[in-house]
Amino acid sequence: MLKYYIKTTEALKRLRADTEGVVSFEYVIVAACVVGAVIFAFGPTGSGALGQALQGAINTIIGKVNAALA
Repeated sequence: MLKYYIKTTEALKRLRADTEGVVSFEYVIVAACVVGAVIFAFGPTGSGALGQALQGAINTIIGKVNAALA
């Protein structure tokens, strides 16, 4: 029983000391934050505040171009 306890504690020590997967996990966290920020800004259907502001600006530009061409 003591032999298995020692093997288990040694395995846990090696797992705690292993930092190879930390960098990829940090990239996953950053990517999730970026996706969250984009969804917050534009809304899930593009109806967020930033999406509406961009749509309004595009509509204004289209209106002025059409008025200039008429």
